[in-house]
Amino acid sequence: MGQRAEAAALRVARLSPRLSDYAELRSSWLRDIMAGITVGIVAIPLALAFAIASGAPAEMGLITGVVAGFVAAVFGGSHVQVSGPTGAMVVILLPIATEFGYQALPIVAIMGGILVIAAAVLKLGRVVAFIPWPVIEGFTLGIAIIIFMQQVPAALGSKPGDSTNAIIAAAQSFAHINITQMLWSLAMVAVVAVIMVGSTRLHERLPGSILAIIAVAVIAQLADAPLAVIGELPTSLPAPSAPEADPALLQALIGPAVAVAALTAIESLLSARVASGMTSAGAYDGDRELLGQGLAVVPREVVNGI
Repeated sequence: MGQRAEAAALRVARLSPRLSDYAELRSSWLRDIMAGITVGIVAIPLALAFAIASGAPAEMGLITGVVAGFVAAVFGGSHVQVSGPTGAMVVILLPIATEFGYQALPIVAIMGGILVIAAAVLKLGRVVAFIPWPVIEGFTLGIAIIIFMQQVPAALGSKPGDSTNAIIAAAQSFAHINITQMLWSLAMVAVVAVIMVGSTRLHERLPGSILAIIAVAVIAQLADAPLAVIGELPTSLPAPSAPEADPALLQALIGPAVAVAALTAIESLLSARVASGMTSAGAYDGDRELLGQGLAVVPREVVNGI
């Protein structure tokens, strides 16, 4: 028992945050603050967009960005990872929200988070090193195509079709097109694209995404454009509450939970691997990164309180 307890203690210590994680804070704190402000400006519109694209209310994207970002940063294994809603997860979550309702999203996320934590304990953080790059590139390209097709109805100002296939649903959305609303929607999409591309050419640090949102919001309000709006956002986090689920729903969500866990693990580890090679911040710890991602899910979804 003594050896087992010692081994367990060593494993917990290996996966726990350390003071050495902040050894360079005295010299890098100003750069860290500026980086945090920059990332926050970019993350706000992304969080809103991914929440809506996943079939959930927009405010859940903000909650996810705040809670998950903090927890994953403290417990994760990379110095340069920023956690929050991602486009790749939309591909999995949107069909789940369509079939079971967005109330099922916290449940499947918590189940997936537990699986990711188990992967960290089992030391599976190095598995990503054995995935061939062609597989990674094909996986990323497939996700990009699906995300693009999922956004076609929104870009046209139309309703998506009833099909769970993104391409078919995009084609079905043409049956609900309103010409006036479509022209306004496409015009705003063009304005956003021009600002985001043009801002980086003017200065690489200009926050093109937030500038685009401000510009389009002002234009839409002044012109009284027939565009759907997000609506009022909460000014504080909701009170924590555990999502409710019956045994039948839990059983139906096992498969999606495995998919969420696999995508979370692969995406976070690949991102950490690439970022580690692009900066001088040092190597990443794959097992700790999995733990941080897994732990970020549970409090995030409890705070969401769907």
